[in-house]
Amino acid sequence: MTSKNKLVFLPLGGAGEIGMNMYLYGYGPAGKERFILVDVGVTFPDMDGTPGVDLIMADPAYIEQRADRLDGIFITHAHEDHIGAIGLLYPRLKAPIYCRKFTGAVARAKMEERGQDPNLVEVVGPYPEQVTCGEMKIGFLPVSHSIPEASGLVIDTPAGRIVHTGDLKLDESPMVGEPFNAALFAELGKQGVHALVCDSTNVFSTQPGRSEATLPEPLGKMIKGASGMVVATTFASNIARLRTLAQAGVDAGRSVCVLGRSMQRMLGYAQSTGVLDNFPPTIPLEDIQDVPRDHLMLLVTGSQGERRAASGQLANGKYLGITLKEDDTFLFSSKTIPGNEKSVGRIINSFAMQGVNVIDDSAGIYHVSGHANRPDLERIHDLLKPNMLIPMHGEFRHLREHADLAESKGINAAVAANGTMLDITGKAPATYDHIETGRVYLDGTRLIGAMHGVVLERIRMATRGMVSVSLVIEEKELLGVWAEPTGLPETNPIEDDLAEQIEAMVEQALMAANAKSLGDDNKVEELTERAVRKVCKDETGKKPVVKVLINRLEAA
Repeated sequence: MTSKNKLVFLPLGGAGEIGMNMYLYGYGPAGKERFILVDVGVTFPDMDGTPGVDLIMADPAYIEQRADRLDGIFITHAHEDHIGAIGLLYPRLKAPIYCRKFTGAVARAKMEERGQDPNLVEVVGPYPEQVTCGEMKIGFLPVSHSIPEASGLVIDTPAGRIVHTGDLKLDESPMVGEPFNAALFAELGKQGVHALVCDSTNVFSTQPGRSEATLPEPLGKMIKGASGMVVATTFASNIARLRTLAQAGVDAGRSVCVLGRSMQRMLGYAQSTGVLDNFPPTIPLEDIQDVPRDHLMLLVTGSQGERRAASGQLANGKYLGITLKEDDTFLFSSKTIPGNEKSVGRIINSFAMQGVNVIDDSAGIYHVSGHANRPDLERIHDLLKPNMLIPMHGEFRHLREHADLAESKGINAAVAANGTMLDITGKAPATYDHIETGRVYLDGTRLIGAMHGVVLERIRMATRGMVSVSLVIEEKELLGVWAEPTGLPETNPIEDDLAEQIEAMVEQALMAANAKSLGDDNKVEELTERAVRKVCKDETGKKPVVKVLINRLEAA
């Protein structure tokens, strides 16, 4: 093992995927590096692959095993894919947590709701203020994004400066939060940037990104021209958009009501931290019955089609006593995240059936992205002039395209999948090591590994059905069989029902077995499962999950 110090970068989550952001930077002798962890995010489950799971996060096992060498956790901003797992995974990490003020309010709440000490979260001011962790100095670089006080990181190391952008856009008029500071980026570039680790989400968008300041006019015009009640949804954390929508509603002569806990919570954080001090007046839920429909506007959660959010419940017919009617207007002031198209489409179709006018952002009028487009990324490259670039925050096609873009301008680049440790000490990034990475699921109140059998069992039950069989055996004699099929179609009504057919087949199989087999629980289970699956396959075409309960009675 060499004693030469190395600067390394290791994504544990978020590389080649959207969500679950978790990145390690290390410096020191090979195998003895000291680390900082950037972001502890989540992604969300789906019924196809992760039924019943509540949240998904990157497995921190690698750094958990080296927790004595973890000097700090740095949260770039308060979106769930960057902060959502902090309270859940903190007991495995146990390092100081650093973030900006607004992010700190969210982080402390997440720590507290998971039984952790919220005072472990330390608020840090913007760069040039820095935190010292071992031989690294880390500062929070203000950037604009679709949430207040988003920050990149300036990481100064003995091997050179790293700029980790986090999620960012080049918005000089973001309405709420800090504008993009081109002069500061240029100054960092003049001082020298060794490595740029950069957002890649919108690398395929060829037009410069639009400012949040372009939205008040079209939103105001649309709301003024709407008939009936207006309901608008956007990301709960997009404080600037919420204010723009609310102001457009007030300017149109409408009373505005904010519905949805996450939206109200985010507005509360923004106001308590001083990020937001001029939100338009709103009315409480209990007052909306006194307002004519054509003078009412609701701001609601559920822009990504979440079933339990306000949008999903309104689409199903009613939310908190509120129903939408023909000629009301529902606005999606948001972009549908890839993977959520079906959920959002279901809501749009449901509203359409009710005669509601649905307006989405397919025309690019009522929403602007929180991420830098391709020309914006090129501008960042030009301002910072890094020796090397490592693309992050995107699917592999985004990362590869961003790396190619950098290399076309003479910047060394490398794509690092989750588990790929890059040595970024020299002039060009080089693969140094590979580690096993995985996922952790929040399942109810417990954290389980992605390979835990419970999720696979749910998938099997969901796709194949299940049969529970209870057996009563006295010594080596079968006394009774009871079967209960679940999730299987009914059989022909003129025949015995499926449960009776299963019971008969199991009884026949066990009665034909010898005494030795009846005395062996494993053999009894095997014979029962085989009989159940034969009946179900013949009658329904399914091979269900079979659960066998053996009750053995002792002879008097």
